[in-house]
Amino acid sequence: MNFSLHPQLIADFYVLGRSGPLHVLIRRNAVLPWFLLVPESTALELYELPPALRQRLDAQGDRLARFVKSHFSSDKINVAAIGNIVPQLHLHVIGRRRDDCCWPQAAWGHLVGTSDYALDALDALVRALTGLAGFDFVPATAD
Repeated sequence: MNFSLHPQLIADFYVLGRSGPLHVLIRRNAVLPWFLLVPESTALELYELPPALRQRLDAQGDRLARFVKSHFSSDKINVAAIGNIVPQLHLHVIGRRRDDCCWPQAAWGHLVGTSDYALDALDALVRALTGLAGFDFVPATAD
C-alpha cells in the first residue's frame, strides 16, 4: 500500500515518528499536549480496521495516553477518533488540565492562544517516547 499522511495533518502537526504501522504526531500548538496516532490504512472508521491493526491502535493509544497523563501532569485525557474535516482515520490523545486555556470545554473549537514547540522540547519528547516501555517508537529521523 502506498501510504501518505493527509496534507492537513502535515500542516497542523509535527511528525515525531512511528510505532509499527502507526504514525505518531503532535500538534504544532504547544498550548495543549495534543497527539495523534495515524494507522497505515485506507479505513475511514475504527470499525473498518483489520482486527490486528485495531488492537495495536488501541494498545498504543492506551500507552500514549498513560505517557501524556504522567509526562504532562494531565488531569484528564481526551481520546477520540473524529475526522469531519480530515477524513483519514486518526486517533486524538489530548492531555487536559483544569487550568488549560479551554477547560472544561472540548479542545476542538475552543483552543485559545498559540505556542510553538522549541526544537529541544520536541527532541526531549522523542527521547521520552523512545524510552517508553511497550511503545516501539522509532523517531521520524530514523526512518
